[in-house]
Order: sequence, then C-alpha cells, then structure tokens
Amino acid sequence: MGPLSILYDFPEWLNLLIAFFIGIGFGFALEQAGFSSSRKLAGMFYGYDTTVLKVFFTAAIVALVGSQLLSYLGLLNLDLVFVNNYYIAATLIGGTIMGAGFVMGGFCPGTGISALSIGKIDALFFLIGGLFGAFLFAETYPFIQTIAMGSYRGPVRIDEWMGVSPGIFTLLLIVVAVGLFWLAELAEKKYKRPDITSKL
Repeated sequence: MGPLSILYDFPEWLNLLIAFFIGIGFGFALEQAGFSSSRKLAGMFYGYDTTVLKVFFTAAIVALVGSQLLSYLGLLNLDLVFVNNYYIAATLIGGTIMGAGFVMGGFCPGTGISALSIGKIDALFFLIGGLFGAFLFAETYPFIQTIAMGSYRGPVRIDEWMGVSPGIFTLLLIVVAVGLFWLAELAEKKYKRPDITSKL
C-alpha cells in the first residue's frame, strides 16, 4: 500500500487487501472515539463537546511531527508526498456546503459510514443525502465547471504560502492547538449539556 508498493512491488490484490484492513481499523477507531454519534459530532458546533477538535488536531500534529522526524532521519521523502491542488472558489463553496451539512446532519462522510455500520438510521438518511448531492454535482458539472475550476493556485502548502520552514510551521500549529484545546475546555464548561453528554 502506498510507499510499500514502491519498495516491494506488491500485487494489486494485496494493495486492496491492505487498504481494506486499514479502512476497518480506521472505522473501528472512529466508532471507539464516539464519532458514530451525531450528537457528539454536532456538539463541536454548539460547544458542549469538543472531542472532534481535539482528536483531529491531535491527529494532524502527530502526522506532521512524525513526517518531519521521518524526513530528518532520511526514511521519508516529503517531495513525494501528494499535495492537493488548491482552487479558491471550489474550496470556499464546497467547504461551506460540507460545513452546513455537518452541522445539520451531525456527520461527515467517514463518520456517517462508521455510524451506518452499527445500524444508525439517521446515518443512512445522511448518506443517501450525500449520494444525492454527489449525483447532483455530477449532473450539473458542465454548468458549474468554470466556478469549480476557477482561481487555480496549484499544489499549495501552508508553510510555503506563509514563507516559513516546515519546522517553524509545525511549532506554530502546536501552539495554536494548545490554545484551541484551552478554549475548547472553557467552551465545554460554559455550554455543558449533561442531558446529552451523559448519553454519549
């Protein structure tokens, strides 16, 4: 899978099998973290449960520090790591639509599948809505292509955009995360909802 395939030339079926087990592990981790609960996920936007912020910021920092360390040790070539292309209009519009869907539905696509796997009916309707949205996007793409592909900026990295080294950016992100974790704790105390969190 990924870099291992380059080193060992795994057959395609083995790549898919490894991806399958990684997916199962990721789904299991999501469910164990409580991310199969729409109340827990929506709690991020209402302030009574900020687990989403803490988990995803922690994951980002661990991945960032880990990749920096592996690069320093010569075990990972960061130049080979794929960076998504940046389209300003598509990012702003798509982010707004997904954010609104997250607030209203209480799931993102990954957590929705995790919730569906344990039988959550609300997740089923959420994913049906997501599939309908994808169908609508595909069918209307010829009309919105100019907007979707507009304001292209290429594969932009935030540290390069800021004009700082990867190490400095990592340090800044850690400082921001610590500050956000502190604010998250304050928010949970101010907007606590024991009637909801006691059931999570």
